[in-house]
This record gives sequence, structure tokens and C-alpha cells, in this order.
Amino acid sequence: MQFSRSSGILLHPTSLPGRFGIGDMGEGAYRFIDFLFKSRQRLWQVLPLSPTGYGNSPYNCFSAFAGNPLLISLEELVKDGLLQQADLTTVPAFPENYVDYPAVIEYKMAMLHRSFEWFKSHGQEGNSDFEGFCIENSSWLDDYSLFMALKDAYCGLSWNKWDKGMSQRETKAIKEASHRLSDPVLFHKYLQYIFVKQWLRLRQYAHDRHIKIIGDIPIFVAYNSLDVWSHPELFQLDDKGRPIVVAGVPPDYFSQTGQLWGNPLYRWDVMAEDGYDWWVKRFQMLLRMVDIIRLDHFRGFEAYWEVSAKEKTAINGHWVKGPGADLFNIINQSLGKLPLIAEDLGVITPEVEALRDQFAFPGMKILHFAFGSGSDNPYLPHNYPKNSVVYTGTHDNDTTNSWLIRTSTKTEREHVLKYLGKTDEIHWEIIRLALSSVADTAIIPLQDVLGLGSEARMNLPGKVLAKNWAWRYTQGMLNDECQERLRGLTELYGRFGVR
Repeated sequence: MQFSRSSGILLHPTSLPGRFGIGDMGEGAYRFIDFLFKSRQRLWQVLPLSPTGYGNSPYNCFSAFAGNPLLISLEELVKDGLLQQADLTTVPAFPENYVDYPAVIEYKMAMLHRSFEWFKSHGQEGNSDFEGFCIENSSWLDDYSLFMALKDAYCGLSWNKWDKGMSQRETKAIKEASHRLSDPVLFHKYLQYIFVKQWLRLRQYAHDRHIKIIGDIPIFVAYNSLDVWSHPELFQLDDKGRPIVVAGVPPDYFSQTGQLWGNPLYRWDVMAEDGYDWWVKRFQMLLRMVDIIRLDHFRGFEAYWEVSAKEKTAINGHWVKGPGADLFNIINQSLGKLPLIAEDLGVITPEVEALRDQFAFPGMKILHFAFGSGSDNPYLPHNYPKNSVVYTGTHDNDTTNSWLIRTSTKTEREHVLKYLGKTDEIHWEIIRLALSSVADTAIIPLQDVLGLGSEARMNLPGKVLAKNWAWRYTQGMLNDECQERLRGLTELYGRFGVR
């Protein structure tokens, strides 16, 4: 699907400002949308919105369907009568420029429990809106809420370390646990109800300002997730529920030993038997929350890198054919032609390009990958097709300023300066390059708009670091000068669309 000419900002909600230690769906999010509107942006791209597990990565989540409770706004709960203003008078002194996840989790979950008790004590548990939500989402919500209640009961242990009856989902054990943990189960249903309610309200605010939201579907799910626990038949597991083979990518730009992600791999043949029902429901759920979907690791749908679960790196893997066009034909038949973006980075073959082009999915062009080689480099703007999405960098790249100064080679730096013909304010010149290109869509990480260095990098792939996924900006950074400069370039290159 080809999109109209437009531009937008890449920013995960956790990076929004606010006094509760992590970005959320409150005042900071609404002010960010105001910034997008005033700078004439039409798109807000986010990372996966699911509840994060080990390493706090939005690509390593407890569920492919649920929302992250840490994004719930406490201030919005006060507005909705689900907390009292007095509850927010004493807030820990959280850092402003990064997320201290352990501290945030401890504080925020305690506040969400307080809100839940208020919800129950004031008779709202039986309201028709909440009950309707639970019924409408029962296909995943019931299992998810029990899964999370069990994780709490087992002090956070992975599901494969639970008692046998629970880990293998024996009927008697599940029935007993559902009864015994009925209140924690209800708590997790409540969190999902509030998450969706707040997100849809925020999304409507964006729509009222002609701004669409780009969401993200990771191709794989975490082993320690509801999805694997509740549907082990869909994954390549042994008779004890352990992965036989896992996902990764071969050596690439980011790592000489490849990236060993460790996600269990799908049994695509089994998924095909019921018309890829799990995938259809996954797309359906996300499209309730966002307007456009970025398909993470798109090349894995054509062929994926399979590594034995016994390996320590991703070097000794091999390519295995994925579902290819069969999956997307079913998706189109079930849901209609969807607004999808193919993250076609990495080792891309003619077969991957053919699959992308068969469904007219726009691919991604990364300016950080454009320099240091010949004029035929596909990431150089003069080689773009219109049906593509150009980024200065992604969440996995360093910021543009830091990339040019610290990460790029001498050859790349010389090529950048020669290509641009300028040496001042390189981050703005790279942004200009993206916005002026023929690519229909241009997305700029907020860190580049702000001209920040490596301290603002969102993720270093292949590493579990405390600073990964933790960066936040402060409200004062989005000043009028920054807004007007972005607006001017957006208007100059015709990316503002029609009001």
C-alpha cells in the first residue's frame, strides 16, 4: 500500500516526560501530539506497546496482545475517579532523563493496585463497560490475566519452572488456580481495560489533529510469554516445553557474531492448518490501537535464521523458508488490504524483495547505512523508490550526531560531507536529506530533531544494558525554535498534507 507524502517522529511512549519516572499516556503524551501538530507532522511511530519482560525490551514481551501497564497514566486515573489527587502528593524523586525500571515498577504497580482497590470498593467492577471489554477480549485476556497472576504467585519465575500442572496447563490445575487467584486475575484484566481506554482516548486526540500512529509487530515472541505457554503447539519445543531451535540473525552491521535473540521459532505448518488464526487475531488487535503497522524483521517471513538452542552465538545457523505469500494472502482475505511497512533491513535477497513488492509494502531506507560505498548504494536518497519510508536512523542506531562523530568510519564521514556539501549542524542536514527525498514517508527519531548524542541512544542491539530502552526527554527540550525549524522543512518539502 502506497502512503501519501508525509513525515513524522519516532518516539516510544516510555521516553515521554513526566514526574512518575516513565513516559505514559498522560499530559506528556498530549503535549507531544501538540508538538507534532504544530510542526506539521502527520505520523507518530511507536515501538511495541506490550508488557515488557527481561531487559525491559518492547521486543521481549509477556504477551503479543496485551498493553504495558507501566504506560498507564496515574493523572488520568485521577481524572476518571479511579485514584484521588491526594494519592499523588508523594512521588519518589525519579530521574528525569532516563527510566529507572526497578524503582518505577515498584512504585507504579503499588499505585495501580491502589486504583484497583478503589475500582472494586466503589462498585465499578460490575459496570457494563468493563464487563463488555472482558467479553470482547476473552480469546486472549482470560489466559493472559491468569498467566500474569501465576507469574506473581511464582515470584516472577518463567512458566517452565512452575509446578508441572501449571506449566503444562493441566485442566484441574488451571481450574484450581483460576479460583484461588481470582482477585489477581481480575487485577490484570482491570489493567488491560484501563490501558486500552487511555490509549484509545490518546489516539483519538491524535486523530483530531490529523495524526496517525504507526505501531510495531515483532515477528517473534518471547519464550517466557503467554503466547508460548498457552499455545505450545505453535512453537518448536521439545516434550519438556523447551525450545529446540531459536531465532537470530547472522553476523551483520551490528555484530560480528550475529544476534542470538533466543525466541522460540514457529511451527508454520501447524499455523497454516487453521488459517494462521493466531496471526489474524494479532493483526486485528493491533489495528484497534494503531493506524499503520511496521512489520519487524520482515525478511523472516520469507526465510528466517534458525539456530540450535544449544548454541552460544548466532554464527552456526541456517536459513529456513518462512510462510511467504501464503500468510499475507490469508491476512488480506481475512482483514482486507492492510497499511503495512516492511522492515526489510539485514541480509535481503531477491526473494525478500519480491515478497515485499508482491504486496506493495513500502520498505525502509536508513540514511546511516547510505555512506562509504558507491553511488548505487540503495540507501542513498537518489536511489529511493517513492513507495518507501526513509529514516535518519532507527531505535537500534546511534543518534545521528553520535554516529557521525563516534561510530562512522573516516570514509563514511567524508562521503557524508561531500554528499551534503555542508559541514554545519549535520543532524539538521541529514533530516533535510530525509524530508527532501522522493520517499513518500519520512520518519525522524526525536533524538535527531533535538540534536542529541549517544547518551540518548535508545538501544544497543545484542546487549542487555540498563540504559537500553531507558532514554527520556524533558519537556523543555521541545522548544519553539525546534518546532518552527521542523515545520519549515516539512512545509518546504511538501510533507504536511491537507488539514
